[in-house]
Amino acid sequence: MRAITYSRFGSADVLELTEQPDPHIGPDTLVVRVKAASVNPVDWKIRQGYLEGLIDVQLPAIPGWDVAGVVEQVGLDTPEFQVGDEVYGYVRKDTVQGGTFAELVAAPVRTLARKPASLSFEEAAAVPLAGLTAYEAIQRAGVKDGQTVLVHAAAGGVGAFAVQIAKALGARVIGTASEANQEFLRGLGAEPVTYGDGLADRVRALAPDGVDVVLDFVGGGTVAASAGNLADGGTITSIADPTARTEHGGHYVWVRPSVAGLDALTALFDAGKLSVEIAQVFDLADAADAHRANESGHTRGKVVVRV
Repeated sequence: MRAITYSRFGSADVLELTEQPDPHIGPDTLVVRVKAASVNPVDWKIRQGYLEGLIDVQLPAIPGWDVAGVVEQVGLDTPEFQVGDEVYGYVRKDTVQGGTFAELVAAPVRTLARKPASLSFEEAAAVPLAGLTAYEAIQRAGVKDGQTVLVHAAAGGVGAFAVQIAKALGARVIGTASEANQEFLRGLGAEPVTYGDGLADRVRALAPDGVDVVLDFVGGGTVAASAGNLADGGTITSIADPTARTEHGGHYVWVRPSVAGLDALTALFDAGKLSVEIAQVFDLADAADAHRANESGHTRGKVVVRV
């Protein structure tokens, strides 16, 4: 099969289109013919070697955790699926090696769900990691109807999902974003506020009694800066700063594969309550450019690779 691989850590220049053996199937594993995959910041951070000691990598490695495709082969104990089923998933394994930037991927059944009927393969591939991150953060924070939620980096890949999921639950959402992305946020149903000095005062002007939940998807001191905006009994959840849990009594979320979470996202998509923004679509041979686009930080929406 064709696959993108890298044999050493480094810039996107280390990514190559190579021929690799087809993946082996296990008893609780499916082989999926990949239609599309997507790039997440964790992909290039692993490729750069920034996460050594936290995530094991076996070189040469095929990058990628997000996938949308068609079941090609079923394992001995995978009754949930049949050959030909359209699936999507967050295919995170214990070791980074056989990822989704390939024509075929072996995916544990615990990482896959049926693809939303309302989404193309490219759109579905843009969802799993970012969508599950938003969903799990919201679940952990206990967001419910009538609450006011402050979402940091609300126009980003995770933040845009969080805005929509919180709105679907009946919450009022305030979202931080640059001025260029504020109209986009209004379209998602959020009340935008601008980053930078005076942010806490701008949030307080919109929510004088404080916010019930802060969702931090950016880090960099955001948790500490937002503590003063919490209402009595409010909580902070972060994917970037463990002090949300250790110092502020909130939650730190490291996203996990979840069939239940994917099924919940599918229901929201197919009910028209959730949408996905795609910035660019690249061919598999141009995966290095896809990594560069995501790494630049200048895209709104997900960068997708079509296989």
